Amino acid sequence: LSDLRKYSDDSILQNKFLNVKYQRKIDLANYIKEHNGIEVDVNSIFDIQVKRLHAYKRQLLNVMHIIYLYQRMKQDPSFRIYPHTYIFGAKAAPSYYFAKKVIKLINSVADVVNNDPDTNKYLKVVFIANYGVTIAEHIIPAADVSEQISQAGKEASGTGNMKLMLNGALTLGTLDGANVEIHEAVGDENIFIFGLETPQVEELNRQGYKPWEYYMNSEKIKNTLDFIRTMTVGGMNFSFIVDYLLTQDNYMCLADFESYVAAQERVAETYSDKET
Repeated sequence: LSDLRKYSDDSILQNKFLNVKYQRKIDLANYIKEHNGIEVDVNSIFDIQVKRLHAYKRQLLNVMHIIYLYQRMKQDPSFRIYPHTYIFGAKAAPSYYFAKKVIKLINSVADVVNNDPDTNKYLKVVFIANYGVTIAEHIIPAADVSEQISQAGKEASGTGNMKLMLNGALTLGTLDGANVEIHEAVGDENIFIFGLETPQVEELNRQGYKPWEYYMNSEKIKNTLDFIRTMTVGGMNFSFIVDYLLTQDNYMCLADFESYVAAQERVAETYSDKET
């Protein structure tokens, strides 16, 4: 790693790398247009979460934040975000009913936000089906942000983090799995860390996690969950997602939500800084 640091201020190399990244984003945008029928802005932040669909991976935390941004833009015409494309890729185990419903939620949110002319210049959502190695070859080199947001203490390893990092994506994640080593290698300024750390998670489990308290004490959380409860797309209502978050969520999405929102704001600030 120390040998690579000498290139950190090499503007010629940086420009070459950014050009490669831009070409890979064009490639992914073309793939999305062909397979999903969605046009995405290649100059937007490509925020990627690709991995197995499981509650502990917390794709649900990601989609909650998307809903929060969408709601805020709808309620406040003066609030607009740096253009952002959220891209998911995942498969769920055949019998994992809840994971399949999270996939349905992600696609339903995409249907809403992608077709809203008030916001779709700033926010797009894509779920890429049948994620695997071949599709990863399109996705990983195009990533600007790598979502590694499993609850601290739950990720065994995390080689996906490394693949995305080596392709130039900045990691947004908890101090979990390979994020810990990445954080040590790149420093605070080159990673976006948020959320409870493992000892805090363990202590909260000992005390008893009370998601209702987060719901009642956070306007961001309350507004987001209330929106999900009233959301009906294609005849499906998603109240059961809210019930899960308030009663059964062992991975504490609500406990980390405010911190996650703040980390995403730091991401937007970083990418909107032209000098960066």
